[in-house]
Amino acid sequence: MTNKVRILWGIIGLFAATLISAKASVNTPTQVLFTEQAASADYLLLGVSANGETGAVGLAINQNSAQGLSYLIEASGFTGKAMSTKLIPAPQNSGFKQILLVGLGEPSQNSEVEWQEIGGNAIQKAISEFKTVPTFAAELSPDHAAQLAFGAKLGSYYFDKYKTDSEQQKSVTSITFAVPSPAATKALFNKDWNSVANAIWHTRNISNEPANVIYPESFVTYWKQQLKGLKNVSIRVFDEDDMLDKNMGAIYGVGRGSARPPRMMIVEYMGANKKQAPVVLVGKGITFDTGGISLKNPPNMWNMKFDMSGAASVVGTLYALADRKAKVNVVAIAALAENMPGANAQRPGDVVTSMSGKTIQIRSTDAEGRLVLADGIYYGDITYNPSLLVDVATLTGSASRALGKDYAALFTRHNELAQKFIEVGIKTGDQVWQLPLNDNHFKAIKNDVADIMNSGPTAPGASAGAAFVGSFVREQTPWVHLDIAGVAWNDKATPIKASPGSTSFGIRLLNGYIKRYFEQ
Repeated sequence: MTNKVRILWGIIGLFAATLISAKASVNTPTQVLFTEQAASADYLLLGVSANGETGAVGLAINQNSAQGLSYLIEASGFTGKAMSTKLIPAPQNSGFKQILLVGLGEPSQNSEVEWQEIGGNAIQKAISEFKTVPTFAAELSPDHAAQLAFGAKLGSYYFDKYKTDSEQQKSVTSITFAVPSPAATKALFNKDWNSVANAIWHTRNISNEPANVIYPESFVTYWKQQLKGLKNVSIRVFDEDDMLDKNMGAIYGVGRGSARPPRMMIVEYMGANKKQAPVVLVGKGITFDTGGISLKNPPNMWNMKFDMSGAASVVGTLYALADRKAKVNVVAIAALAENMPGANAQRPGDVVTSMSGKTIQIRSTDAEGRLVLADGIYYGDITYNPSLLVDVATLTGSASRALGKDYAALFTRHNELAQKFIEVGIKTGDQVWQLPLNDNHFKAIKNDVADIMNSGPTAPGASAGAAFVGSFVREQTPWVHLDIAGVAWNDKATPIKASPGSTSFGIRLLNGYIKRYFEQ
């Protein structure tokens, strides 16, 4: 790359950083507040359990309205079933005009995920009915109320910063919960949930941005801004010259075809004893994937901005851990490149040499994610000697076709890890399903010209992709490969994701796993 081109892209990078900074305030995380009383207003969200209990707020309304609230709930046929809602007129003398009833089900039987979905669904219904979010009154323990608030915050996320019509803008600045123990609930929410919610928010933001805004350099700029001020966090960034110096021919080869050069972002959070071997998280960060010379089908190419979701989620996970001051050491590595069919792009049949020394024949330039991971995961393994190494990648259509939108595909040489990840996935809502990885998959990627090839084996696609990545991990290193191709984004709304787009998959899973098995 010439000096003139470097200078030009440096100027563009500064402009992009300014743009991101200017836009950031448009979609900042919703603030969550806790109080004991619900002040009089036009609207109210009121939690109702399956046995009809409405809590102190509901009792007060009943007293002021001669049992009018109980009558209206019964007349509406509302049963308090979890996830159900019902809009009713507020009784006279209640201090409100309308009340949105929110079914809480049997509070003692709800899981964390169910509380999250109840909260998120209620907020979305409120925005749909009222164009705003009134106070949400619920008679719940601090633990259940904090989980409800976490889901509500996630459910209030809308990526509407580019909507110029105010009628289409649904973002809200704050949500207030009226609960029996506001101080205790706030303490629990801030301790366990708010940092994770903010991490998910930032991860969705960067993943949903178009590729003309987020590319390798601006990805780094964005996360530097979010991580600024967090204690025990340090950042290093490798540019293309560093990659050449370190013989990172795999990631460099992917980025060659773009005028926007590749980057590798290494973020360290050392929140525990320095002697503790860190957990290393490596994410595929293809900020846009045309397929390179092996060009993708154009009608479906627009959503390839989500091909950096793995990188966004691993840095987002580190953000969550650092922001909540977790006593653990974690390193997040984002392997970033834009896969373009430029004049300098690598070709099918080319051979590149990875940092490990292994040579790779390029069979398809559209199998680029495993190439950037090859150098990123090898660097993480040999540099940090991790206690656990996890890579997260939108790697294969095969994983998506096998598991759909329900699960990410999990591969590992260490089967004892699989069940642990499955259990944490069920608890957190980021569910995974183990797919096979055996010697035949590793044999299938061997090549007559180079050591291995990046595509074209006879083995199942997702397993072959996992074997390729695993070829750059030492066998003794505890390693898990998560193929999130089917779950990284979704064009349908869910209770905890109102907007089509990024799901931020992996943050709840990795935060929960690290919290259970590694935090001191």
